[in-house]
Amino acid sequence: MHFVIMGCGRVGSSLAVSLESQGHDVAIIDQDETAFRRLGASFEGRRVTGLGFDRDTLTEAGIDKAYAFAAVSSGDNSNILAARVARETFGVEHVVARIYDPGRAEVYQRLGIPTVATVKWTSDQMLRRLLPQGHVPQLVDPSGQVVVAEVAVNHAWVGQRLTALEAATGARTAYLTRLGSGILPGPDAVFQEGDLLHLVTLASELAGVERILDAPPSPSDS
Repeated sequence: MHFVIMGCGRVGSSLAVSLESQGHDVAIIDQDETAFRRLGASFEGRRVTGLGFDRDTLTEAGIDKAYAFAAVSSGDNSNILAARVARETFGVEHVVARIYDPGRAEVYQRLGIPTVATVKWTSDQMLRRLLPQGHVPQLVDPSGQVVVAEVAVNHAWVGQRLTALEAATGARTAYLTRLGSGILPGPDAVFQEGDLLHLVTLASELAGVERILDAPPSPSDS
């Protein structure tokens, strides 16, 4: 799959190298051409010099065919603007933005753009919001059979009861992250815009669960 990353600092370069090492196609954008040195000589992805929220720059980076977009530059405003352009102009569904001000997270979550504050950032957190399948679970039981994992959910599931998601996947809801806070949903809880879903499932079934929720619900799921 094709991924576009804005910002080639320590975070962006680490993401780019990690994604490429997993066999994905990567384009990385930065205003400063010298920043690409962080990628190393072995990086084979596309290096694009320019503003990450500029449409021409994004087009050059292949945003029109991108599975996911990560905005991890040094500026909050640039990151959220680029993330909105990627989603609203180019229709990229899987978008994540890094922010320095955790107080803005609630606003961004309401816009439907998952955010990661720098104080919480790890490479695994970012990758969990970008990769569709096979990411590192948040928790694995000692036997290695049961996992808790944050699973990406297609926007078409917004407004559906969590029981419908559970029925479709066979998994159970562990908890939701809503507006930056964890909640234990009740039996009538509905999946909302900006929610992050954390499911409990068998490790052997995680990839299948992710495939189901990465697609819109079928009529029988509603």
